[in-house]
Amino acid sequence: MTHTDSQTEGSWLAPEELDSARQRLPILYVDAIPVRVDTHGQVTSVGLLLRATSQGTITRALVSGRVLYHERVRSALIRHLEKDLGPLALPRIPIAPQPFTVAEYFPTPGVTAFHDPRQHAVSLAFVVPVEGDCEPQQDALEFSWFAPAEAREPEVLADMSGGQDTLLLQGLFWAGV
Repeated sequence: MTHTDSQTEGSWLAPEELDSARQRLPILYVDAIPVRVDTHGQVTSVGLLLRATSQGTITRALVSGRVLYHERVRSALIRHLEKDLGPLALPRIPIAPQPFTVAEYFPTPGVTAFHDPRQHAVSLAFVVPVEGDCEPQQDALEFSWFAPAEAREPEVLADMSGGQDTLLLQGLFWAGV
């Protein structure tokens, strides 16, 4: 167990505490777009999860999750990538990661391009190269690699919700795709 692990262990709020916090303050998240890159650093594939929502719909999604109290952003990225893609995903995250954008999710639709009916959330968004084997974990039904042009197809983007399609397009643009 690392120092960071000991600081964040047990820092999850109980469900009723989290609901209360969500009513009172923004919650910090990370969003990650997993990518494969060639030897020149060019994006060759984009990874998307397939998830079932609490409303019973199936959507494509980015890797996403909360940053815990006393957890570094880098550690949160690693934790969520391993949680969703498995321990063999082997993400390459710089020592001091820099997001390509900051997304503000609001519970009220239309305030920004990003919507989360549960809360006001602020998310740091990253494009993260992964080198290992990716297998869907936890509540993910499937994980698929798309060529960058395929990931931008209207049919794929339409399968995303809450503005993650916008984040995907912004991330691909930022990565020079």
